[in-house]
Amino acid sequence: MEEKDPNQPGRRDFMKKAGAVVIGGIATLIPAGAGFVVLTDPLRRGSGEANAVRVTTLESLPGDGIPQKFSILASRTDAWNRYPNAPIGAIYLRKSGDKVQALNVVCPHAGCFVDFRAAAKHFFCPCHNSSFGLDGKIQDASSPSPRGLDELEVEIRNGNEVWVKFQNFHTGTAEKIPVT
Repeated sequence: MEEKDPNQPGRRDFMKKAGAVVIGGIATLIPAGAGFVVLTDPLRRGSGEANAVRVTTLESLPGDGIPQKFSILASRTDAWNRYPNAPIGAIYLRKSGDKVQALNVVCPHAGCFVDFRAAAKHFFCPCHNSSFGLDGKIQDASSPSPRGLDELEVEIRNGNEVWVKFQNFHTGTAEKIPVT
């Protein structure tokens, strides 16, 4: 029988150490991979592209062209949190004949909410006294607003449902640049 040299490790010792390294690596990589997936989740989601949202029906809009304000409710995602059926903004809808127009309630100048003044039949921004016509265009040449109210795309589905492609736009610029 041969004697073992204490300076020469055996095969069994090597296999034990190699197995410990493999098991330790797996035990480390699984939680690290899960953490990586959770941390990068907001980056992997789609861009903030606007989606059409059902707002109301044609029957609920007066045919005289007077705007009505509607809250926009949709599922909202903020980093890791999801909020189903949450308010994400508001619009004015007006029906004139067969056409339905949607205007964002946010003033393009500084982001204040505009009001509709029924007596004067125009939109008014209380922050800087900008006024806009029923069609959303700037009414007063001395208005500080760089552009008219932002018009949104409207679809009529199923014969009477009013759907609006809601999105916000950057304020303070003459160009209509979507906020992403």
